[in-house]
Amino acid sequence: MEEIQSQSDHYRSSSSSASSPASRVPAFNFFYLRKPGSLGQPISFEDSPEWEDTDADVRVEEGGGDSINAATTSVSPSLSKLNSGSLPSPHLPEGAAVARKIAGASVAWKDLTVTIEGKRKYSDNVVKGSNGYALPGTMTVIMGPAKSGKSTLLRAIAGRLPPAAKMYGEIFVNGARMHMPYGSYGFVDLETTLIGSLTVREYLYYSAVLQLPGFFSQKKSVVEEAIHAMSLGDFANKLIGGHCFMKGLPSGERRRVAIARELVMRPHILFIDEPLYHLDSVSALLMMVTLKKLTSTGCTLIFTLNQSSTEVFGLFDRICLLSNGNTLFFGETLACLQHFSNAGFPCPIMQSPSDHFLRAINTDFDRIIAMCKNWQDDNGDFSAVNMDTAVAICTLEATYKSSADTAAVETMILRLTEKEGPLLKSKGKASNATRIAVLTWRSLLNMSREFKYYWLRLILYMLLTLCIGTIFSGLGHSLSSAVTRVAAIFVFVSFTSLLSIAGVPVLMKEIKIYASEESNQHSGALAFLFGQLLSSIPFLFLISISSSLVFYFLIGLRDEFSLLMYFVLNFFMCLLVNEGLMLAVVSLWQNIFQSVLTLVTIHVVLMLAAGYFRIRSKLPGPVWTHPLSYIAFHTYSIQVDFWRTSI
Repeated sequence: MEEIQSQSDHYRSSSSSASSPASRVPAFNFFYLRKPGSLGQPISFEDSPEWEDTDADVRVEEGGGDSINAATTSVSPSLSKLNSGSLPSPHLPEGAAVARKIAGASVAWKDLTVTIEGKRKYSDNVVKGSNGYALPGTMTVIMGPAKSGKSTLLRAIAGRLPPAAKMYGEIFVNGARMHMPYGSYGFVDLETTLIGSLTVREYLYYSAVLQLPGFFSQKKSVVEEAIHAMSLGDFANKLIGGHCFMKGLPSGERRRVAIARELVMRPHILFIDEPLYHLDSVSALLMMVTLKKLTSTGCTLIFTLNQSSTEVFGLFDRICLLSNGNTLFFGETLACLQHFSNAGFPCPIMQSPSDHFLRAINTDFDRIIAMCKNWQDDNGDFSAVNMDTAVAICTLEATYKSSADTAAVETMILRLTEKEGPLLKSKGKASNATRIAVLTWRSLLNMSREFKYYWLRLILYMLLTLCIGTIFSGLGHSLSSAVTRVAAIFVFVSFTSLLSIAGVPVLMKEIKIYASEESNQHSGALAFLFGQLLSSIPFLFLISISSSLVFYFLIGLRDEFSLLMYFVLNFFMCLLVNEGLMLAVVSLWQNIFQSVLTLVTIHVVLMLAAGYFRIRSKLPGPVWTHPLSYIAFHTYSIQVDFWRTSI
């Protein structure tokens, strides 16, 4: 402890440029939303809910949407400051409806520990004994350097941990042990795959129909509310990811769309993993102001953040600071500044608080100091970053455990859990039939707009058909020409099936969209597989009839309508079976290289067992005849009865 104290004193002396905590608050302190004179107080309890005042009255309105009316909780100074107009407000479309009030929910976690095997080199405890809470109408941020356990803690609170993780401790929602049914909360992952060929309004509408029960027409008001809540009115009719020569949405608006997708359920609690991911400073501030406005509806917002600007930092109500899974602080944002000052690490006046926090607890800075220890800047030393990070972490952790902030958090958790409040209710799910219909129609729309999806494949199919047809044209009607025509049919079916593998990257994108929706229970495996397969039928039939008409007459098969339609339907079934095979393999591997390699191997084996290279009756019985020759769809395209009657 003497070594820690000595290094702490050394760091304190090296930061002589920092002034007192009160004077370190920037001049534009309206971003630090707190009452004057409250900086020294550890935590304020004035916005803690009383269950008697927050009972929700839920009723179902005409039009299918649920209206949740709740008595509004007493708002914090942060919220009242925001609503008073001190902060810049996002642009709202004219005539937009006022955001619907929802009944928020309190969340508290006690002694939360998460263990993931192999996640850490020296320890499997990714999160260690974390305590904290989040109240309705507030923003609670989980901050820390990379690999500090931020996302794991967020997922643990939301009940979204992977199967390999084990969680210890307790989580309470409205005073009851964790109970968050479907529709009561939303989770926005770090990487959310959107459908670029749809407009914002179309994408949110299909998402609403997938998530909510009822008729299609009843979801429009819900979609408009989500668009208004995320200030997407100016982008509602623009394509998300671009199409042909049209430019898509910027990254900030794409992130807003991902959040709006969860808002169509009107969740009581919203979890967001890195809402400012890949955003510039202006987009980040606009995003956080929008989210702050969202909390004014009563929603409980919990999210992770790597670092933020001073303006963004001032919008937070509470902060949970992590380092290597340990909680170094939990409390109000300005109290965190006081905590660092008390521990001997005052924030310099010209430095962002979040940058200062992460500088003190990020062990990667030790490597920078080691590399630059011989450098000197204009003032003689390299900045003043000469404190061992491990010592800083130990000092901050010890100071927090012995501070009034820790006792205040424990007291608040006790107050939130001593009495159960209203249980959150499930919103209900859309039926499987509805989901299949929606996914089918959405995929059809996507195919019609994406040139690379099927239209390019149609062009390639026609070019391949012309090549094969012209090579095997002018065969005549001799006996040997029959064998040549069988070879032409075999080459046509085999090569066009192999060409379908070019659609694997597109299927991979569809599966990523499905995985994102399935993780939030918006879709299911059965609905996705049926919807994807059904949506491919019209286009596969277009490919089969256009290619068959060219190929059939080029190789000189009999000019009869019934035989032509037999050939078309036969080829269509081959393409449909091949599409289902591709979908199954890509869903299994979810990797482009492995999927392509597997599909090529399967196609080669099926071609060998089709009965062309060796007569089917002469194939070895145990494997090649039964079952491979019957499984291979090439077999039915070159059957003897067909080509004899077609010559």
